[in-house]
Amino acid sequence: MDVKDQSIVVTGGASGLGRSVCCTLAAAGARIAIIDIDRQAAEALAAELETAGGRVAAICGDITRKASAHALFEQAVNALGPIQGLVNCAGVYPRRPILEVSDEDWDFSFAVNVRGLYHMSVAAIEHMRLRRSGRIVNVASIDAFKAHPKNIHYASMKAAVVSLTKSLGEAFASDGVLINGVAPAAIATEKAKASGFLPEIAATTPIGRAADPEDVAELVQFLLSKSNRYMVGEVVVISGGYFIP
Repeated sequence: MDVKDQSIVVTGGASGLGRSVCCTLAAAGARIAIIDIDRQAAEALAAELETAGGRVAAICGDITRKASAHALFEQAVNALGPIQGLVNCAGVYPRRPILEVSDEDWDFSFAVNVRGLYHMSVAAIEHMRLRRSGRIVNVASIDAFKAHPKNIHYASMKAAVVSLTKSLGEAFASDGVLINGVAPAAIATEKAKASGFLPEIAATTPIGRAADPEDVAELVQFLLSKSNRYMVGEVVVISGGYFIP
């Protein structure tokens, strides 16, 4: 689980699961570049982690366009030096009934959840393969593997994340870049707690609760760490038994 002194980029790092990933990795001694569209939240978290002794850069921008994504990654390199890890955590979760999903809904979901992840991954791969070393972790969802009629566009995009993870993993493993993913069920973020659906999830989860963000963040830490020497193209389901493929 050793990530000490590694420089790791986390997209969507200012809130939700991304925030927990940043906190977990910083506590383990990693240097963190928080990339987020919300500048205020990113800078606030960076200040908090720096107060605790971490080295953190807050970088604000849009990952959905190639030029912007590559520029954001370059800012991270300039701030932290060579990058050893990338966590693609940025995502949107727009809910619509199937017959009400608009073109705008599809476009927005694809831009953030798939295209942005792809552009950030390519920027990282180009950087890492020169050093023949690196780790990328993509955040998918159990919704990629099951029917989800209440959020069909989100589930479709997470299925695309699974496919991207497998294809990129196979393509660049020989360059020393190990690319994997995690597929969580419901996570007890502050937003999820406020929504009120977590008790229903807990009642149907064998472990008896939704995942704490740290449960997922620690799995991400392993996949980024030196202990992960042989996993590539895998998407690890983490659901407390709620979904067992």
